[in-house]
Amino acid sequence: MEVIGTLKVKFDTQKVSDRFQKREFVLTTEANTPYPQHVSFQVTQDKCTMLDQFREGDEIKIQFNLRGREWNGPQGIKYFNTLEAWRIERMQGGSAPQASSSAAPSQQNAGASSAPVFTGNSDDNDDLPF
Repeated sequence: MEVIGTLKVKFDTQKVSDRFQKREFVLTTEANTPYPQHVSFQVTQDKCTMLDQFREGDEIKIQFNLRGREWNGPQGIKYFNTLEAWRIERMQGGSAPQASSSAAPSQQNAGASSAPVFTGNSDDNDDLPF
């Protein structure tokens, strides 16, 4: 999946354990609408440094995977979702985006516009604010 928006904030890398680290950031989509969306993403392990080349306010394109997991705690089963970015590109007005380093295969999107958009499923592009 991919989404285009403006980098609102990026946080410091968090070392969760000796073998795992993550870094979270927020992307603002639909900024020119009455209901802008502030979507939280994360990068993990060696991809935490991908965000270093971007500044808050940059227009970027994120390619990401939707992850979900189940947790069985003392108060019952709960479900958690994560948007895990694996590629980040800087958008430049009308020209081809600059690609950041990525270990995942490249997915090309011909005719990408600068408007915030979710791709992959025609049901993703509705006008509902929730």
